[in-house]
Amino acid sequence: MVVLVTGANGQLGQALRYVSGNYPEITFVFCDSADLDITNKQDCEAVFDQYKPHYCINAAAYTAVDKAESEPEKAYLINVVGAKNLAETCQKHNAVLLHVSTDFVFDGSKTTPYTEEDQPNPTGVYGQTKLDGERAIQEVLSNYYIIRTSWVYSQFGNNFMKTMLRLASERDTLSVVNDQIGTPTHAVDLAEALIRIILTDCHPELVEGQQLTINNFGIYNFSNEGQCSWYEFARKIFEINKITINLLPIPTSSYPTPAERPKYSVLDKNKIKETFCLEIKNWEDSLKRILISE
Repeated sequence: MVVLVTGANGQLGQALRYVSGNYPEITFVFCDSADLDITNKQDCEAVFDQYKPHYCINAAAYTAVDKAESEPEKAYLINVVGAKNLAETCQKHNAVLLHVSTDFVFDGSKTTPYTEEDQPNPTGVYGQTKLDGERAIQEVLSNYYIIRTSWVYSQFGNNFMKTMLRLASERDTLSVVNDQIGTPTHAVDLAEALIRIILTDCHPELVEGQQLTINNFGIYNFSNEGQCSWYEFARKIFEINKITINLLPIPTSSYPTPAERPKYSVLDKNKIKETFCLEIKNWEDSLKRILISE
């Protein structure tokens, strides 16, 4: 079985590469933007012709949330046109697309976890282009998995955890927003969940409780379990690392950004847990595991 991974140099792409050795039954093909420009349809066709993947994990995305406000065309090209190109190429080659989306498709006005059935209402360019990308895929394909996730961090790439550790080495005091609530997601846990979906899709009989007659394609939420504010996330990072720093909670209004963030974006994971018999780790446990292992 061949699984093509786009965005190989991003956080999720590197996390998939990190765990790929645990799955000898899968041949992974990792493509960064130099190997595969998803905004170029001919590029997509050429790569699919060469490797003939059975599955494609689209981990390529424009994720600069604030920059997207001043670069809407670039965000649209990658998040919408790129997603559509992959969907059309998957359709032509009879491949299944797994596309990674975001909690930013929601406006954050709820106070209970978002389900897959909740109505999206993005408040910025990034969230809108990710939602438009989802819709572009749905217009082309019936065989797709769209996985919405949140607050992704890891030992790879640039992310909140690494930024906090860097700033703690440079400053004595840090102010972090405490009125945005969500769930940190370890990229390696997300990578494992995506592979679980593929393996279940191929061999549903191997998953206990799986009903073979059910079509599992569609939209799913995935993050780690639990919830916190960015301030609580930072506090836990420093606590695990035994870093002493003056950490101050501040409201969002004290830290204005070009793009509005959802105030609340906790995702309900019941659907993905039940469908794929997944056990999801608590965010604190996953954070501890990554920081202690480094």
